[in-house]
Amino acid sequence: MVIQGVLYGLAAGALWGMVFLAPRALSAFSPLELASCRYLSYGVVSWLMLWPVWRSVRGKLQREDWLALLRLSLIGNIIYYVLLISAVQLVGIAPTSLIIGVLPVLTTLIGSREHGALRLSALVWPLALIMAGVAAINLDVFLYAPDPAHGGAGWLVKLGGLACAVAALVSWTWYAVANARYLRRHPRFNSHEWSLLTGVCTGALALLLALPAGWLALSVPAAPGRDWGLFAGITVAVALGASVLGTGFWNAASRRLPLTLSGQLIVFETLFALFYGFLYEWRWPRPFEGLAMLLLLGGVLWSSWLHLQPAEPLADEMPV
Repeated sequence: MVIQGVLYGLAAGALWGMVFLAPRALSAFSPLELASCRYLSYGVVSWLMLWPVWRSVRGKLQREDWLALLRLSLIGNIIYYVLLISAVQLVGIAPTSLIIGVLPVLTTLIGSREHGALRLSALVWPLALIMAGVAAINLDVFLYAPDPAHGGAGWLVKLGGLACAVAALVSWTWYAVANARYLRRHPRFNSHEWSLLTGVCTGALALLLALPAGWLALSVPAAPGRDWGLFAGITVAVALGASVLGTGFWNAASRRLPLTLSGQLIVFETLFALFYGFLYEWRWPRPFEGLAMLLLLGGVLWSSWLHLQPAEPLADEMPV
């Protein structure tokens, strides 16, 4: 069960890593344009996939489910992605992904008291490796970031981008915890159904987002290099891969793993985002980037191994 959950989390991370690359490849487009197009596509595809089983799914839905879906869709999809796009376009893939990489630590701390979770004392060293990996990427960013005189961003722009990344981290943390807990409390939906329902709700919200996005596109002078064919291809690919398949894989992982482990597996998103960024820039990782990837992966694998071990009985559960 744990190994299967880890593999689902790995697949979700590989697909979610694409969301960091899309804003870089489509830097001529605004966050509102990218988010609205991605999630409109996500909503349409989700509805088409949900339609054949809609009658059976509709019978399970209650008012609280719709409210939960709207909250998760707004905070965990729309707001998160707008903030992530803004951060990537302002400070780049590596700084944004490293801040999102703190998420495993936050979800582990939040989930440390849940049933089936390991004690925090058992996770100290895996978490230390993950934090060391985040520190290594931070060090690389400040060592190699170009200054404004050489085409780099000014400090205010960098601070704005970092603020967007931190805000994205907060929204993602809330989504990861709330989604996992809701799925475990309401097992009447399978992972695929919940993913499609989330897509439909997100698509409806994206339709509202498309209104200001369209207004901005018409009222603001267009940036050079706006390739609409590339825009459509990438946003639809991200919608299908990251939103439909990635969310389905993540829901499957959330059902099979305690929050302390599922939260740490989100670090795969960071690793794949960095990997895709290196491919896009056609270069090898710098020393601190490579070290960070090894530390992050080592921390996740160590944590996974700990979760595979039989739990030690508590003092009041010792046989007499």
